[in-house]
Amino acid sequence: MRALLMSMMFILVILAIYASIADGDDGMKQGIGRSGSAMSDYIKGMSP
Repeated sequence: MRALLMSMMFILVILAIYASIADGDDGMKQGIGRSGSAMSDYIKGMSP
């Protein structure tokens, strides 16, 4: 029973850490979106 409880708590902690890293205001998803937007703007601004 104790092992099950510890496993569940571990999973919850991992999910909370992932959510704060990936979905936060400065998270990975926002960073990837900003990088993609910057690359897109750079490519659009290039002269042929």
